[in-house]
Amino acid sequence: MLRRLGSAVPVVLGITLVAFLLIHAIPGDPASVILFGANASPAQIAALRTQLGLDRPLPTQYLDFLGQLVHGDLGTSYLTSNSVAHELLSRAPSTIVLAVAAIAVAVVVGVPLGLAAGARPGTVVDQVARGISFLGVAIPYFFLALLLVLLLSVRLDWLPAIDDGTPKGLILPAVSLGWGYAAILTRLVRGRIIEEYRSEYVRSARARGCGEWRVLLGHALRNSSIPAITTIGLQFGNILTGAAITEVIFGRAGLGSFLATSISNKNIPVVQGAIVVIGIGYVLINLAVDLVVGAVDPRTRLAGAR
Repeated sequence: MLRRLGSAVPVVLGITLVAFLLIHAIPGDPASVILFGANASPAQIAALRTQLGLDRPLPTQYLDFLGQLVHGDLGTSYLTSNSVAHELLSRAPSTIVLAVAAIAVAVVVGVPLGLAAGARPGTVVDQVARGISFLGVAIPYFFLALLLVLLLSVRLDWLPAIDDGTPKGLILPAVSLGWGYAAILTRLVRGRIIEEYRSEYVRSARARGCGEWRVLLGHALRNSSIPAITTIGLQFGNILTGAAITEVIFGRAGLGSFLATSISNKNIPVVQGAIVVIGIGYVLINLAVDLVVGAVDPRTRLAGAR
């Protein structure tokens, strides 16, 4: 675990550098955006650039950003003059709830479909599961979100098209974001179950009189769960990034929609802070996945120790 934490330091530094360079590569001047461009004189814009430190060389600005980050300071928003940390913390719960709900959709749909398809390959159940997984991989989540809104909100009026903060309003964003990852889990679990069913220990379990459910859930599923857990952890970071578009589509106030708005306004401290927070969260999730995998399969802990 200490080695993992140590290797995370250069990753986080790389994230800060990429975030800094990308936001400065976007055309536009933050000072002009804040002063509404045409309504401000060049002298006013130049004075605000000096006040914000935007007239200094980029390396100096980056070192200042790193210095603030070391002390836990993500800076101050150009538009609201509030602490970036406060702005992000106030919106983080909404995004975390959406990401967890999307992961829950992926697990609840993907794992049972993968188990059913892997236990009975070539059957109608397998063909249906594979068809669902192919559609999940082929349809982008933002297009699926629009289809769900059109069908379940506009046509049938079953669910709200705009997230109103209720559990019912969370269903469409979570399904549209998690369905593609459910397809990935379905294919992964199906392949692993088929492979495990061909192994010697499964044949031995059946020879000892173990029932089919015990063989599937007690033996094959446990050995198939390690790559599934790893995949879920790795996809969690992708879900955080996918939440940006999903939150914009459904009008959900979270980190993603706030980040998208800040990019268009070139609110540099907010963009940098949000990307760094998401990146650090991704690193911590990977560490947690390693710990969970080590608890499920002690062999991985021994391999890591060596």
